Amino acid sequence: MLQIESTLKSRDVEEFIDIYFYRPVGYVIARISGVLALTPNAVTIIGVIVGMCAGHLFYYRDVRTNVVGILLLVLSEAMDSADGQLARMTNKYSRFGRILDGLGTNLVFVSIYVHLCLRVITEGGSPWIFAVAGIAGLSHSFQSAMADYYRNAYLYFVHGQNRSELDKSTHVAASYRELSWKNQPVQKFLMRLYLNYTFQQESLSRNFQQLYATARERFGLMVPEWLRQEYVRSNKPLIKYYNLITTNSRMIVLFLAVLIERLSFYFGFELIVLNAVLISLTVHQEKLNARLLHAIETREEAN
Repeated sequence: MLQIESTLKSRDVEEFIDIYFYRPVGYVIARISGVLALTPNAVTIIGVIVGMCAGHLFYYRDVRTNVVGILLLVLSEAMDSADGQLARMTNKYSRFGRILDGLGTNLVFVSIYVHLCLRVITEGGSPWIFAVAGIAGLSHSFQSAMADYYRNAYLYFVHGQNRSELDKSTHVAASYRELSWKNQPVQKFLMRLYLNYTFQQESLSRNFQQLYATARERFGLMVPEWLRQEYVRSNKPLIKYYNLITTNSRMIVLFLAVLIERLSFYFGFELIVLNAVLISLTVHQEKLNARLLHAIETREEAN
């Protein structure tokens, strides 16, 4: 158990299902991958292929085929956990690995959306389902981006720079400019996608940008204890809601929608329920960010 614990980012930001299922299973896959001399990126790519195959199996109106798809998608998610665990176990973490991981997750869900839409049309539904799926996919992108951002923000303020994967768009843009389309086309393309991803995150977190910049200016990389405690007190209760808008909750609804043949329920869940959670979180989080910024400024003036 202690070995598994060492491969976690932090229990504070891990979901219940991740801690007690995906992380233990991912740890076993990571250990096997290490024996087979697979790199974290290789595990990512294999997991993406498995996930895209799972998406194809949701096209068929057959319970047994759909159950196989569900099992493959669970395996894909376990491998998505395993690649990060393997990276931490072997100290082979890289920004490109993180970018590849995010792109892979998107490809898996594109496969799911496309095959769900084709199934709806095959069963007599309107082609407009593709427009609904497109909006749901865009919503999914923002939901996951903000959950990832604020969980990493929590890790930064509470556990320090080394435990966080928080990235600024200005830093990513600088790395993007250093790459060449001629000599490094794949890396350049992936960095462009990641730059767009960081723009997404920062567009909904303007107060946090000021908070982060002020904290770095005043304290450097050493967050003072009073600010760390205040960040935990105000932000830890929100982590469970950020976890709600990530992968596990939507997968549960997806599985139910496929098995009871109510595919519109899944898109409705993303568009209505998860977007409502995202909007509520964004508004509340920005208020908290403004309060923390004010606390820093007030404390500095008092000193």
